[in-house]
Amino acid sequence: MLVLAIDTATPAVTAGVVALEPSRVTVLGTRVTHDARAHGELLTPHVLEAVTEAGIGLRDLDAIACGIGPGPYTGLRAGMATAGALGHSLNLPVYPVCSLDAIAAEVVSNGSEAPFVVVTDARRKEIYWAAYDGSGTRTEGPAVDRPAQVSDLLPAGTSAAGQGAELYREVLGAAVLEPATPTVAGLVRAAREGLLAGTAPGPLTPLYLRRPDAQEPGQRKRVTVQ
Repeated sequence: MLVLAIDTATPAVTAGVVALEPSRVTVLGTRVTHDARAHGELLTPHVLEAVTEAGIGLRDLDAIACGIGPGPYTGLRAGMATAGALGHSLNLPVYPVCSLDAIAAEVVSNGSEAPFVVVTDARRKEIYWAAYDGSGTRTEGPAVDRPAQVSDLLPAGTSAAGQGAELYREVLGAAVLEPATPTVAGLVRAAREGLLAGTAPGPLTPLYLRRPDAQEPGQRKRVTVQ
C-alpha cells in the first residue's frame, strides 16, 4: 500500500510517500523544510517532489495520512486543506492522525519501551503535550499548558520527545528523545491499523485546543457629532 503522509502542525513542512506492509514501513520519498511561515508555499511542491522521488504518480497512491495537530491555526489548515483536496480529487481516503501520536509512534520504533511524553511548541510560552505508555498508546492528552504545569505532572526520570522537549529541557527536567517533529513514517505508523484494515477514516477535524489569535471585529461604536 502506498500512502502519502502530510503534516504541518509544527514549523516543519513535511510530506512523503511511504510503502506500508503488515510488518514493514518503508519511506520511498520525503521532503521536509523547517519554516513556520512557508507551509502554504512549500507543501504542494514537497508533495510533488516526494512522489517523483518515490518513482510513482499521484494516481498510484492508495491513501493519505494527515497530521491534524495540535498546532497553530494557519499552518495546520494548510496541511489539512491540501490533504482534503488531494483526497477528494484522487478519490482517496484521508486518515487523520494526531501529530503527537505520529511522534510517539516513531519513538517506539526507535526502541523506547518506557513511558514518555511528547511535547511541541504552542507559542505564548505554552506547550502541546500528551503522555504515552511504553507501547506508544496515548494515556493522557493532548492538552495545552505551560511547561512548569506539565513538569509538575511528570514522574521523575520521564523522557520527552518533540521540539518542545528541547526548547523547555530545563523546565521539564526530562531526557530528550527523537524525533523533534512528526515524520512521514511516524504518521503512517500511527494510522497503520486503519490503513491496513481499510476502515473508513474519521472526520478530518483539526486539534486547535485553543481559540485562534484572530477575532471577528465587534460592532462599531456610534460616533455622535456634538
